[in-house]
Amino acid sequence: MPSHFLSNSPSTPTTKTSDLQNDTAVSLTSTSSSSSSSSTAPDMWTYLWIPFLMSLSKELTLARAATATTSSPSILPPNQLADDDSPSVPRCSAQDIKLNYRPVIGILSHPGDGASGRLNNATNASYIAASYVKFVESAGARVIPLIYNEPREILFEKLNLVNGVLFTGGWAKTGLYFDTVKAIFKEILAKNDAGFHFPVYAICLGFEILTMIISEDNQILETFNGADQASTLQFMNNINIEGTVFRRFPPDLLKRLSTDCLVMQNHRYGISPQRFQENEHLSSFFEILTTSTDEDNQVYVSTVQACGYPVTAFQWHPEVLLYVLCISAIVICLQMHVLVGQIPQLKLLNALNKWSLMKNAFEWGLSMIPHSEDAIQVTQHIANFFVSEARKSLNRPSSQKVLANLIYNYSPTYCGKAGKGYDEVYIFAEQKAPKYTRCAVHGDCHGHVKL
Repeated sequence: MPSHFLSNSPSTPTTKTSDLQNDTAVSLTSTSSSSSSSSTAPDMWTYLWIPFLMSLSKELTLARAATATTSSPSILPPNQLADDDSPSVPRCSAQDIKLNYRPVIGILSHPGDGASGRLNNATNASYIAASYVKFVESAGARVIPLIYNEPREILFEKLNLVNGVLFTGGWAKTGLYFDTVKAIFKEILAKNDAGFHFPVYAICLGFEILTMIISEDNQILETFNGADQASTLQFMNNINIEGTVFRRFPPDLLKRLSTDCLVMQNHRYGISPQRFQENEHLSSFFEILTTSTDEDNQVYVSTVQACGYPVTAFQWHPEVLLYVLCISAIVICLQMHVLVGQIPQLKLLNALNKWSLMKNAFEWGLSMIPHSEDAIQVTQHIANFFVSEARKSLNRPSSQKVLANLIYNYSPTYCGKAGKGYDEVYIFAEQKAPKYTRCAVHGDCHGHVKL
């Protein structure tokens, strides 16, 4: 909240508004000795009250700082620490040559257009929700779309251009889509077995399909009432989070994950911990990290991580939460005293809240998506872990081939009005290599441009 300057101080004489207005009109260049003492005093206060208040504010600030020091130690920047051994001029360390600082993630498209045919009803159409793309980009990686129904040789050529793969949410559990996920996953495991670090994230439907593939049982899933709800994550007893997706979470945020509804659930299927542990293939491949509870108080597995591979699967949606609410907009408007004075405070805050909610997250189509700052931090940590794993990839493909296949070669489609959940999607309706701009291939501009 902005600090308010005191309009009067104990040592400032009380003066009517009209007198103050008259005081400011007094000429500052007048040096006439005939000026009366009654006009000299107001002139003096005109010059002195601002420095006085500034001095008073400084003293109050120092007093508060001294009080805070007694309760907690001060945090100082490095150049103010008393360490004679520290170098006077810091030097930036060289980048680790073993890491890939230009990682690319492949995201597999899903059948349909993301809006039940309202945007594109072509039988060969597939889509990627833009929230998955932004999820990856927010952590410092780029995206190549892996179009599920394109020729298998093209799909595998693209797989050789990426440093990790993300399987998205959706509904398709059979047919060509299932077969494509299975073929890609088998290839990824082979790459890891050959010593090439290659991470996988599987979200919602991706979690379900991997469960079916690894368990070798297409009927292993159970029904749960987890549609459009926020929930907690309950960590398994004695779990060691070191090396897992939760490794860099602050302790207080880890605690709030189990007490506050910070994650988004939107599924009808899942697997209970009991059935999970009973399947030898699943229990030997994955370790359960967290469970959650649906609206009927049924417990299901919500996060798993492979024991010997960089594979993590989520039965919740980390990609839909990103970006902190625009609190700065509220602060700025509250500083506008005239506006606050004219509009009732409750109505003002409600209007600002609605405005900020419209501006900041990746998906707003479902009512129960959490958008608190804690929820945003959860998603950012999840994205960061995935991309940090992708940086370990030794794959260094041709930059020209990467540029020619990036998601930037496609234009997203807004579907908020036509769809039921996604706000924006990339739609792929042609089984051929994408057209790309001269900018993307020849590198004579930054980023990408729309055709």
